[in-house]
Parts: sequence; C-alpha cells; structure tokens
Amino acid sequence: MGNGVKEGPVRLREDAEAVLSSSVSSKRDHRQVLSSLLSGALAGALAKTAVAPLDRTKIIFQVSSKRFSAKEAFRVLYYTYLNEGFLSLWRGNSATMVRVVPYAAIQFSAHEEYKRILGRYYGFRALPPWPRLFAGALAGTTAASLTYPLDLVRARMAVTPKEMYSNIFHVFIRISREEGLKTLYHGFTPTVLGVIPYAGLSFFTYETLKSLHREYSGRRQPYPFERMIFGACAGLIGQSASYPLDVVRRRMQTAGVTGYPRTSIACTLRTIVREEGAVRGLYKGLSMNWVKGPIAVGISFTTFDLMQILLRHLQS
Repeated sequence: MGNGVKEGPVRLREDAEAVLSSSVSSKRDHRQVLSSLLSGALAGALAKTAVAPLDRTKIIFQVSSKRFSAKEAFRVLYYTYLNEGFLSLWRGNSATMVRVVPYAAIQFSAHEEYKRILGRYYGFRALPPWPRLFAGALAGTTAASLTYPLDLVRARMAVTPKEMYSNIFHVFIRISREEGLKTLYHGFTPTVLGVIPYAGLSFFTYETLKSLHREYSGRRQPYPFERMIFGACAGLIGQSASYPLDVVRRRMQTAGVTGYPRTSIACTLRTIVREEGAVRGLYKGLSMNWVKGPIAVGISFTTFDLMQILLRHLQS
C-alpha cells in the first residue's frame, strides 16, 4: 500500500520530466531548422549576387551556338553594359533571388536534416564518405524539385531583352498562356540528373576537407579564408562533374525563346554534339564556371557556416 502511494508521485514526476525533455528537444530541433533556413537563404543570396554578371554571360553562351572564349565573354559583358547600362548586368537577378533564396535555404536545411537522419540510422556521430555523398545528393534533389519553375523563369529572363518580359510574374503569365503550364517543368529531368552529382560532390568535398582539416590541424573550426578555399574546391569539382547536363538543361529551358525546337534530353544532346562538337558544345562556358563557380560556392558555404556559428552564440 505504502509502495503504491509512493509510486504514484514518482511515476507522475518521471512522466512530467519525459514530457518536458521531449518539449525542449522539439524546440531545439525547430530552432535548428529555422537557423539552417535563415543561414542558407543568406548564403545563397550573397553568393549569387556576387557572380550574377558572369552567370548571365554564361547562360547566353550556353543557349546559343556561338563559340566561347574569354575575349568573347568580355565582349558580351562590355556590349551589355554599353547598350543596356551597368545594372543590366544583373538582369534576371531578381528572379535569381526569388529562386536562390528558397533553393539555398531548403538545400542547406535539408542537408543538415539528412545528416542527422543518416547519422542516427547508421549510428555515426560524423558521417563516413558514402552517407556524406548521399546526404548532399538528397539535399540538392529536394531543393531542385521544390523550386524548379523559378529556375526556368530566371533562365528565360537572362537570355531575353527587357521588352519581352517585364518582370517575374510576366514570365509566368506568358509561359502559361502561350506554352502551357507543363513548360514550367521543361528541362526538369536533366536538372535533377545534374544536381545529384553536383550537390553530392559539393557537400561531400566541403565536409571531407573540413574533417581532414580538423584531424590534421587540431583546430575544431577552420578560419574563414580556409572555408572559402574548401568551398572553392567543392564548387570546382561539383560543377565540372555536372556541367554537360547544365548546358542541356539551359537549352531545354529556353527552347521557346531561342528558336531551338522543344525536344527530349537525348535529342538535345545529339543536336549540341552534331552542331557544335562534344567537347566544344557540352563544355561551352566551363572556363567561366571555373571562375564564378568556386567564388560562389566558397561564399555560400562560408556564409552558411559563419551564420550558423553566430546564431548558436546568440541562442546560447
């Protein structure tokens, strides 16, 4: 009887502690997700704005049959500036921000969640190489699936004159009226096929370099310039691996406004190879990507990490 009387309050206290612990854990998880979303959004916005003129020039070459060279790229930049003004170099950047902010927020946040899920599933505190690669690929696929129409709109705005599309909403309206809503997902398959190696290798390379740095330097956190270098290496490897699919994606996205017929991935690939050659056609603009890609990815990863550290300090 006495034991039964004692057990009641003890059990109640244990249940209350369990509920409180679960509530605290849930709040912590929500804060981590919000922190990742905010850090990812800022990281993507800064990175893309920094390289927007180079990105626009790269898209112009990808969707045309012009031969790419550094001299020709500089000429495109210069004539765009002369004919349309300095701010025209950032034309389409508003559409880029509308896409990149949610894309980067979802990608970085999803990556953190996939790392936690895979870590719990396999019982690792730090993910080994294959799950690390898998987490990055899943994060990129998740983000691309949810934000793809915005990527198509950004590509359309980058390769058309101001008179054709006045703003983002105008692009959506004209495409839906003139080409059908299905067009908003035209080029989605090569995008996902390109994102899997790109995001997978980028996150894998960056996380691996940070892990090696921790192991050999004895410091838990790299300096900001070291993070930039790790991010640059990650961008270089990821973009080089997925670049031909990026060219195919841009051709398919802009088929309605550049005069190319709307075809499948295989037909688009064959057309590019037949008309421009395998290396020259599928890797057109890659040298510009080797300049802008490492800068953008370096800024992106560094900003995300530093924002995460700052938010953790503020929360504690």
